[in-house]
Order: sequence, then structure tokens, then C-alpha cells
Amino acid sequence: MQTLLQSLEGAFSQAIRTAFPELSEAEGKADLAQCQQEGFGHYQCNSAMRLSKIVKKNPRDVAQAIVHALTVHFAEKIEIAGPGFLNVTLSPDFLSQEVQKLLSDPLLGAAPPPKKEKVIVEFSSPNIAKELHVGHIRSTIIGDCLARLFEFLCYDVLRLNHIGDWGTQFGMLITYMKEHAPDVLSGKEPTSLDRLMGWYRAAKKVFDEDPEFKKRSQLEVVRLQSGASDAMHAWKIICDISRKGFQEIYDLLNVRIEERGESFYNPFLKETVEELERLGLVVLSDGAKCIFLDGFTGQGGQPLPMIVQKSDGGYNYATTDMAALHYRIAVDKADRIIYITDIGQQLHFHMVFKAAEKAGWYDPSRVRIDHVGLGLVLGADGKKLKTRSGETEKLIDLLTEAVDRARTILEERGSDPSNLEQLARVIGIGAIKYADLSTHRSKDYTFSYDRMLRFEGNTAVFLLYAYVRINGIKRKTSADMERLLQEATISLQHPSEIALGLHLRRFGETLELMAKELLPNRLTDYLYELAEKFNAFFRDCRVEGSLEEASRLLLCEAAARILKQGLEILGLQTVDRM
Repeated sequence: MQTLLQSLEGAFSQAIRTAFPELSEAEGKADLAQCQQEGFGHYQCNSAMRLSKIVKKNPRDVAQAIVHALTVHFAEKIEIAGPGFLNVTLSPDFLSQEVQKLLSDPLLGAAPPPKKEKVIVEFSSPNIAKELHVGHIRSTIIGDCLARLFEFLCYDVLRLNHIGDWGTQFGMLITYMKEHAPDVLSGKEPTSLDRLMGWYRAAKKVFDEDPEFKKRSQLEVVRLQSGASDAMHAWKIICDISRKGFQEIYDLLNVRIEERGESFYNPFLKETVEELERLGLVVLSDGAKCIFLDGFTGQGGQPLPMIVQKSDGGYNYATTDMAALHYRIAVDKADRIIYITDIGQQLHFHMVFKAAEKAGWYDPSRVRIDHVGLGLVLGADGKKLKTRSGETEKLIDLLTEAVDRARTILEERGSDPSNLEQLARVIGIGAIKYADLSTHRSKDYTFSYDRMLRFEGNTAVFLLYAYVRINGIKRKTSADMERLLQEATISLQHPSEIALGLHLRRFGETLELMAKELLPNRLTDYLYELAEKFNAFFRDCRVEGSLEEASRLLLCEAAARILKQGLEILGLQTVDRM
């Protein structure tokens, strides 16, 4: 099923080619957009001004010719405004039929891609031996949301967790644990990620203060990189401890993600640098192997180097990211790759993309690559969110606190005790996710439990309550929904019905825009407006016992399906009662 915008573009494009057969297919493609002000209509065709320069006619005459050539009857009225804009108001009958189609469409009015493309979404990406903290919340939530979007739209999606599981820090940690926690490394004593972090902090302190320990740690790195069995065994145990801690949070957030850490690309680093050298892209600078790219300069306008091998022979993030990008294009055969990190890494990734393009590994005309830059999560003081002791806030603590606060609110409202825990979890976790997703991803936002757990305004709780209300209406009528879906038809007559129906049919357009811009707040804004339009419909149009009961119940069903699906794409669970 096409989106409504695509259907109208097709009808207007056909009319343009009929009115002006001398135009090429590209020239005759209609330019349509939603009307920004409802008083002017539902959609606006903006082609006449552009076409007037090609066909050498007055724009209003061009607009009139397009209207005359239309053969599809979808409009209640089409008005020529200004120099030649066509304002289109869709007819209630046409909209009724379009909403009816939604009920038999698994994509609810969204359009699948012309061919099944492969999309790789890299998100979350914590470091081994460190807990997920507030800095990981945006990448994890937004990455999961975008992966869900492309999965719903029938793309082949690979969710990648590019964890930091390799590097010099492991020599330091393994050396310390061999001396202070040998039973853990031998597998005799289980432990937690929290204790592992304590050993990491202690190891770092000794590493900075004790030259002999530092030397032993560096030798351990060499042993690890050479594949010494005891070093590899210790490394695997450390990684397994960390994974268990990560998974607890991923389960709580209902996030699926496939681990492919830095160590996965380690075997390819040497050949990556050698290939870059063979291509003549590498320049030696102070002993380091660098790539200098046009358009990237540092302070004073000096060329900014992208180091792919350090002067001591070691590799770095740029090397790993170059190898990963090459692998994802050459081996994974990705059509689109999306990196989700804080906005501070934007320069690094843009240099990696440009270097890969210069190497001939990446062709922008065949593969689309996006860096999704994220703003910060701030505390009430306007600074990075931290605990009262000044430490970085643990993600597990944020999530637990949100669930606890949701439980307290529900108890005060007299919610059913038998379902209290599940409801508190759905609302608490959903509130944190929604507060993040409803903010433009590149902007900072202030974390506030009070604001995100409100029952009014653009919050998860408000949308969940709207979904509960719709289901309550359906239950109250005791109607056989399966029979209605087979036998009844939708007839939109009241202005509130028409407004709701039009908004429902625009769900696909919203998802298409979100996939293009990678902005989850497009969907949160749409769903908030959907809840408000449904509330207006509920206020103005009686459902139970009305002459229009069957039609309005089907409209409720369409609203419930789209609201539920939209929340699922955001990563929020729904409930039938609150």
C-alpha cells in the first residue's frame, strides 16, 4: 500500500504528463506536501510555478490545466491560490475508503521499500569492565527505535553492539586480577560487573603510579594480542562478566542487539593499513601513519591527520572503524549504515567516511551512511546528569528509580494491586524512553522524573492512557469486532471524524519522513497529535448506541492499531487497563 502522499503524487504526476506531454518523466513529477494550515486544505501541489518556466505559460494557467487533467476523484475541492498553488481538500468518501484500507494492511498505510535493502544500525556500544551509565541511554534507546522502524518497514536489519572489548586496558586489568583476584580469572569464583569495575579503577591507579606494574601490563597486552591461551581465557571471562551486566539492562529495556565488538575486527587491522598504504593514502607524520583529507583542518587551519597506526605500531579507533566500515560494505553487503553516538564523535566519523570513500571502499551513490549525533542528558543544574556524589549516573539506577516512582503514583491513584508491578514497569521504562525520543536527538535535554511521569502533555503516560481509553470504548460496546471488520464500513462525516481519519492515513508519511531524517521525535509528535485528535473525536462523537456505532468502532480500531504500532516502534509496551 502506498502512503497517502505517494498516491496523490501519482495522481497529480499523471495529470501533469497528460496536460503537458512534452515533459520528461522527471520534469512531470508532482511536488506535493501537507498543508501547514488546515484552513487551506489537506495537501498542496506546488508544481505550477516550476513548470511555468519550462512550458512558458502563466503559473495559474498551468495550475488550471493540471486540475482539468485529473482523472482520479479524491478531492472535495481544489483551489488555485496565490500565483498557482493548488490547495487540495480531500472528500469524506475518499478518506473513509482510505481509512478502511488501513484495517486490512499489515503496514497500516506505510510503503515497503521497492527492494529489500540491508540496514545496519550500530548503537549502545559500552566498554567491557564498565557499567552502562546515563551516557549510553540515548544511543541505546534511539538505536533500538530506529532498528524497530526499519524492521517494521520490511528492511533486513542488523543490530550491532560495537562494544569496546579490546585494547591496552585489558593488559592492565588482567595483570591486576592475576595478582588480586586469581580465582575469578580461573573460573573458580563468580563475580559481578560492579566488582569488575572496582578492580578496573584500582588497576588504573596502580598503572599510573607503579612503573613496574605498568611494564607488566604492557607485556600482558602483547601476550593477549599474540593469542596466549591464559591471557585469552582471562579476557573471555572478563567479557562474560560484563555481558551479563549489560544484558540485565537490555532485558529491562526490551532491547535486542547483536554483539560484534572491536575484537571482531582485530584480525583485519594490519591488512586495512597495508591496503591504505598500497592505495597511496598514508603519510608518515612523526612516526605515525596518517591520512590527510581535504576539508578537515585543525587549529590555525593546519591539516588534521587521521591516524591509522600510532608511532609505536599500535592501532586505534580510526583503524578499527575503517576496518569495520569496509567489512560492513564488502562482506555484510549493507545498503545503509547508521552510527548512533554522541555528537562529539561527529568529526571522527565524517573523517572515517571520507577516507573510506577516498579508498574506493564506499560509494555514496550505492550505500548511504549516516552518523546520528546525540545531545547530552542534563541534570536540573544544566550540567551532565550525575549522582549527588558527583559520579556518572548508572543506567540501572535511573531505570529502577523510574519504575519505583511509577509504582508510587499508581498506588496513589488506586490501581489494581494484582497488576501493579507490570504496570509500573511499563510506565516507568516507557516514560524514560519517551522523554528521550520526544526530544530532537541532536539537542540536550533535562532529565526530570516529575515531567516524564505526568498523565498530561506529550508524555508516554498520556499516550498509554489514550490507548487504554480506546480499548475501554470497544469493551463497553461488547461489539464483535471480527464481524464488524468483515461487514461494516467506515463513513466519516463529523469534522472530528474527518480530522482523525486524515491523521490516521498519514501514519505512513510520518514513518517515511522518520526513516529519511532519522528523527524519532517525528513519530512522538505524530502520536501525541493522534491522541489529541482521538480525544476530540471522543468528545464530539458518541460511539456506544449511536447510529454510527459500527463505523465509529472501526475508526477506534484503526486508531488503536496505529497508536499501538507507533508505540512499539518507539520501543514502548502497551497495557489494556490502567
